[in-house]
Amino acid sequence: MAPAGGRLNRRKSQATQQIFELERPMSLRERLTAEMKEAMKAGEKAKLATVRMIQAAIKDRDIEARGAGKGQATEDEVLALLQKMIKQRNESAGVYDQGGRPELAENERNEAAIIAGFLPQQMDEAETRAAIEAAIAETGAAGPKDMGKVIGALKGKYAGRMDFSKASGLVKDALNAKA
Repeated sequence: MAPAGGRLNRRKSQATQQIFELERPMSLRERLTAEMKEAMKAGEKAKLATVRMIQAAIKDRDIEARGAGKGQATEDEVLALLQKMIKQRNESAGVYDQGGRPELAENERNEAAIIAGFLPQQMDEAETRAAIEAAIAETGAAGPKDMGKVIGALKGKYAGRMDFSKASGLVKDALNAKA
C-alpha cells in the first residue's frame, strides 16, 4: 500500500507543478524551446531552422557574457538581440533585392517574420510619441544635447516594445523643437 500512496503523492505534486506552470508566464527562452518542439512535430523546417538560429545567438551571447564575468542574458537583452537579428534580416533582404535575388530576399523576410513573432507587441507611432514626451519631461531634457538621456530612459522602460531606430528620429525632432 505504501508504494501506491507514494505514487499518488507524486502525481499530486506533478499536477500542482503543472498548474503552477500554467499560471506563470513562459520566459522567452521557454517559448523558444516550446516553439522548436512544435516546429519539429509539425515538420516546419524553415521555422525550426530560424528558432535554432535564435537559440544559437542567445547561447553565443551567454558564452560571451560569461567570459566578461556576467551571467545569462536578461529578457531585455534577448529582446534587443532579436530586434538586432530582425534588422540584419531586413538589411540582407534589401541587398538581395538590389542584387536580383528575390528568392533569397524572401527567405530573409520570412526569417524576420518568424523572429518578430517572439517580440512583444510593438508600440505604434502615437504611443511612441507619448512615451518620448514623457521621457523628455522625466529627464528634464532641454535640447539635442540631452538626446542620450532620453534614449537611455526609453530603453530602460520600453526595450523590446519600441523601434529605437524610428524613435531616435522622433526624439531628435522633439528636442530640436524645444531648443
